[in-house]
Amino acid sequence: MPHNIDVIIEDDRWVAFDLSELALNAINATLDFQNIDIAEISLLGCDDRSIAVLNADFRGKSVPTNVLSWPNDDLKPFKNGDVPLQPKSDHTGIFTLGDIALAYETCSREASEQNKKMTEHVTHLIVHGTLHLLGFDHIRDLDATRMEALEVNILGSMGLSDPY
Repeated sequence: MPHNIDVIIEDDRWVAFDLSELALNAINATLDFQNIDIAEISLLGCDDRSIAVLNADFRGKSVPTNVLSWPNDDLKPFKNGDVPLQPKSDHTGIFTLGDIALAYETCSREASEQNKKMTEHVTHLIVHGTLHLLGFDHIRDLDATRMEALEVNILGSMGLSDPY
């Protein structure tokens, strides 16, 4: 299904890593799993310094993190019972979902510490970030359990193992 995924590379280490292809695969798998036909997402591949600035600006935490997401719509997780509110499409049927950023050093360090392949760890983080754009969250235990199960299913559909 056609999705417009704009990958912006700020740190050249992401180019050698082929972040664009990884992002296309992970985002497409997530959106297809959630039955989103046509969507727009931007993904930034940056470094720890840049993501620390973004984290400070948007979350008040001036430290690097692995992934950040900025949904276009405030969907709040699991309203109206068990299901998150669905994103709204525009008049053309396109879902403009939002933006994701990944920090190279943090992702690389975590993959090494967790004894994971960098490609699999980053794929998981992109799936995770995309689900945030769709209104999923992990603040409450029940929400975290549901989001993790969904991540495992999406990654499994891509031939990847359970990251937890």
